[in-house]
Amino acid sequence: MEWNPETLQFLSQCFLHTLSPAPEPRRLAESSLSKAADTPNYGLAVLRLVSEPSVDEQIRQAASVNFKNHLRARWAPASPDESTPLIPDSEKAEIKALIVRLMLSSTPKIQSQLSEALALIGKHDFPKSWPTLLPELIVELQKASQASDYTSINGILGTANSIFKKFRYQYKTNDVLLDLKYCLDNFTAPLLEIFLKTAALIDSAATVSPAAVIKPLFESQRLCCRIFYSLNFQELPEFFEDHMKEWMTEFRKYLITNYPVLENSGADGLAIVDELRAAVCENINLYMEKNEEEFQVYLNDFALAVWRLLGTVTQSSSRDQLAVTAIKFLTTVSTSVHHALFAGEGVILQICQSIVVPNVRLREEDEELFEMNYIEFIRRDIEGSDLDTRRRIACELLKGIATNYKQQVTEIVSAQIQHLLNSFAANPVANWKDKDCAIYLVVSLATKKAGGSLVSTDLVNVQSFFASVIVPELKGQDVNGFPMLKAGALKFFTIFRNQISKDVTVQIFRDLVRFLVAESNVVHSYAASCIEKLLLVKDEGGRSRYTANDIAPFFVELMTNLFNAFKFPESEENQYIMKCIMRVLGVAEISSEVAGTCISGLTSILMEVCKNPKNPIFNHYLFESVAILVKRTCERDPSLISAFEAGLFPSLQLILANDVTEFFPYAFQLLAQLVELNRPPIPPSYMQIFEILLSPESWKKASNVPALVRLLQAFLQKAPRELKHEGRLIKVLEIFNTLISSPSTAEQGFYVLNTVIESLEYDVIEPNIRNIWVILFGQLQKWRAVKFLKSFLILMSLFVVKHGSVELVDSMNSVQANIFSVIVKQFWIPNLKLITGAIELKLTAVASTRLICFLGKPPALLDAVNVELWGKMLDSIVTLLSRPEQDRVEEEQEMPDIAENVGYTATFVRLYNAGKKEEDPLKDIKDPKEVLVASLAGLSSQTPGRYPQIINQYLDPANQAALLQLCNTYNCQIV
Repeated sequence: MEWNPETLQFLSQCFLHTLSPAPEPRRLAESSLSKAADTPNYGLAVLRLVSEPSVDEQIRQAASVNFKNHLRARWAPASPDESTPLIPDSEKAEIKALIVRLMLSSTPKIQSQLSEALALIGKHDFPKSWPTLLPELIVELQKASQASDYTSINGILGTANSIFKKFRYQYKTNDVLLDLKYCLDNFTAPLLEIFLKTAALIDSAATVSPAAVIKPLFESQRLCCRIFYSLNFQELPEFFEDHMKEWMTEFRKYLITNYPVLENSGADGLAIVDELRAAVCENINLYMEKNEEEFQVYLNDFALAVWRLLGTVTQSSSRDQLAVTAIKFLTTVSTSVHHALFAGEGVILQICQSIVVPNVRLREEDEELFEMNYIEFIRRDIEGSDLDTRRRIACELLKGIATNYKQQVTEIVSAQIQHLLNSFAANPVANWKDKDCAIYLVVSLATKKAGGSLVSTDLVNVQSFFASVIVPELKGQDVNGFPMLKAGALKFFTIFRNQISKDVTVQIFRDLVRFLVAESNVVHSYAASCIEKLLLVKDEGGRSRYTANDIAPFFVELMTNLFNAFKFPESEENQYIMKCIMRVLGVAEISSEVAGTCISGLTSILMEVCKNPKNPIFNHYLFESVAILVKRTCERDPSLISAFEAGLFPSLQLILANDVTEFFPYAFQLLAQLVELNRPPIPPSYMQIFEILLSPESWKKASNVPALVRLLQAFLQKAPRELKHEGRLIKVLEIFNTLISSPSTAEQGFYVLNTVIESLEYDVIEPNIRNIWVILFGQLQKWRAVKFLKSFLILMSLFVVKHGSVELVDSMNSVQANIFSVIVKQFWIPNLKLITGAIELKLTAVASTRLICFLGKPPALLDAVNVELWGKMLDSIVTLLSRPEQDRVEEEQEMPDIAENVGYTATFVRLYNAGKKEEDPLKDIKDPKEVLVASLAGLSSQTPGRYPQIINQYLDPANQAALLQLCNTYNCQIV
C-alpha cells in the first residue's frame, strides 16, 4: 500500500465509517480495512495517517487503535500453524524508526494507543531486534527533562514501564538476565536522575502550585516506581543497592507527607496521590520479600509509616488499592524474621480493632455489588479471587501474625467475635452487619488441610457456633430477609460441611431447598452450591455421607425449586444452579416421570442457550446434567431411550443445522452416548449421522476431533457389520491415517484403530492390515514420543489378545522380512515397563506373555535372535509386574471442576458423564502374574532345563528373585 493522497482519503473514509452508528456502512468499512490489512505497508500507512495533523482527531484515534490491533495480530505468529500474513521485515523497520517520535508528539489519547503498540513490538523485538529503542528513549527523556515537558516525560516513562514489565513475569533464565542487564546498564541512572529531579520539584511546588501543575509530577513518580518494581523483580541490582538510601528516602516521604493541594482538590487528586503511595508499598513489599537483609535498616521506619498511613485511609472504595497494598506489606513483615514488631503489648489488639474489623465490615459498596452484580460478588466471596479486596487481605494479615503469635491472635479474635455477636443480639435489625462480620472472620481465618476439603478453626466450637449462630438464619421463615446475612450463613455451612453431623444436616436440608427460591441471586446461588457440596461429602472409607434416601423425601420439591430459580432475573444461566442439578441427578433415584420432566426442562434451556452461547461453565454443566440423566435412567430402563431421543434430537439437530460450533463437541459426545445405549441393529436415523461422520469435512476442526473419535468408536462397537459395506472401513482407516499423522491427534488415531482391532473380525481387517503397519512404521521413523510408543505397544498387545501372536508376527513381516524382531527389540521391550493403568497393564502383560510363549516354542527357540528377545522380553514383563501398585495403576479421577477459564475457542472439553466406558478385553483374566508363571511352567515342561539358563543369562538379579517369588506364590515351577 503506497502512501499518497488516495491512500490517505481511502483510509480516512474507512475509519470515519467505522465510527458510524449505522451497521451497514460500519460493516463495509471494517471489511475494506480487513482486506487492506493483508497488503504490505498497510500498518505503515495507518501510522502515517495517525501522525497527519490535517485529519480529524477522532479518525486518527480510531486509526491508532486499529494500528495497535494490527500489530498485535501480525507482528509475530500467534502459533506455529498461524496462517495470517505477517508484517514484512522492511515495513517493521520503518515502523520502528517512526513510532517513538510520533508517540511523543501525539495527543494523550493517541499517545496511549501508540505506547501500547510500541510495547507490543518491544515484547517480541526488544532488546535484541530493536537495539536503538532504549538509547532513543533515553535521549528523548533527557530532552524532555531539560524542558520540564512532563507530557513527554510521562509518555516515555509509560513506554519504558510497558517494555520492562516482562521482567516481572518471566522465569529467571540466562537470556532474561542478559536482557535485564542491558536495561539496567542503560536506564537506571537516567531513571534515578528524573526521579530525584521530580521529587525536588514536588517538594518546592507542593504547597504553592495548583493541582494541575502537580498532577503530572506525581504521575511521573508513580511510573518511576513501577519501573523500579520491574527492574528489581528478578534480583537486587547493584545500582539499586548502591543508591538504596536515595530511593528509600523519597519512598518514605510519600507515605508520611500530606499533599493538601492535591488531596483536597477532589477524587482525582486524592487518587493520584494514593496511586503513588500504593506503588511505593508494592516496592517496599518486594524488598521485604526478596531483599530482607539489605532492607532491614529501613524496616522500622516503613512499618511505622504504613501503620500510621492506614489509620488515615477511609473506607471509600476509591482507596482500596492503597489499603490493600499497605496491609499486604504489614502481612509480609508479620511472617518474616522481624515479626517481633508485632509482639508489643496491645499491638495485635490494636491491629484487630483499627485495621482488621473496620476492613472486614460490610460497606455500602459491598451491598451494592451484592445486589447489582452477584456474579462478581460470588467470584470474590467464595471463589478465592478476592485476595486483593480489603476483607480478604485484612484476614491474611491476622493469619500472618498468627504464624508466630497464634494463641494471642486466637484469644483476641475470639473475644472480638463474641463482642460482635453480643452487639447483634442487642439490636438485630440495626446491627446485622456485626453478625456478618463475626461469621466472615470465622470462615476466612479457618485453616484448610492440604489437598482436602476439610477445614478447621480454633476461634469457635464449630458445632455450637453452627447451632447458635447459623441455624437461626437458616431456619428463618423469610428467605428474603437480611439476604447478606443469609448468604454468610450458607457460606459457613458450605465451608464447614464436613464437621456438621449428618443428623443435624438432614434436618436442615429442607431449609436449603427453600432458599433456592430466595429473590437474591447470591442467596439462591449459595443454597445451590451448599447442596451440591454436601452431596460430595465422603466419610471414612470413601463412602458418600448423603445418599438417594436422604434426599428422597423432598427430591421433587428440590428439582422444582432448582428449575424455578432460573426464572429469576440475572439467573437465567446461573452456573451454580445448573451444577447443583447435575450433582442431584447423579445421586437421586429418578423415576420415569421425574426423568421426563427433567429432560424437558433441560432441553428447553438448551434450545434457548443455542441462540447465543455466552456462559461456557453454565453450558458445560447443562450438558453434563443431560448426560448423567440419560446415563442413569436409560441404563436402568432401556425402554426410556426412545423418549430421550425424541426429547434430545431436536436440540442436537438445531446445534448441527445452525452451526452452533461451540456445542459441536458436546453434541457428538451425547450422540455417542445414545448410540452406545442402543442395541443392534442401529436405527436408520443414526446411520445417517454415521455417513456424515465418515466425511473428511467433519474432521477439519481440531476441537471437534476427540468428540468425533468418541462417536466413531461408538459406531464401530455397535455396528461393526456395517463397516463391510459401501467402503466404510476404508473411510475409517483414512480418518485414522489423518489423525496419526499429526502429533496433536495421534493419540486419537490410536483410539480409532484400537476400536477397529477390538470390534472387527480378522477376516474383515486382514486386507488392510499390511497398510496399517506401513502407516505406523512410517510414523515411528518420524517421531518417537513416549506417548506414541506406549499407544503403539497397547495397540500391538490388543492385536495379540484379539487375533493371536501368529497373525501379528506374519502381518508385520509381510511389510518387511523380520521387521517384527526389530519392533520387539527397539520398541516393545524398552517401553513395556512404562505402561500404567490397570486395564492397560493387564493387557500388555498378558499379550507379552503370550508372545514369549509363541517365541519360546521349539523350533523358534533354537534361533539365537529369538533367545535374546525371549529373555529380554521376560525381564521387561517381570519389571512391569513387580512395580509397586501405586506406580502401576493410575488413580481413577472423580469428575473434575470446570476451570473458570474454560472457553469455547480453546480446546475440547470432555463430558465426564458421557465418557466412554473403558472396556476390558481380558475380563476373564484376573491376575496377569498368575498367567505369566503358569505359562512359563507349561512352556518349560516341554524343554526341561533350557529356560532357567536363559533366565539366568538375561534377567536382572532383582527380577530373577521377583520371578522366583511369583513361582512360589502361585505354586508353579520352571524346570
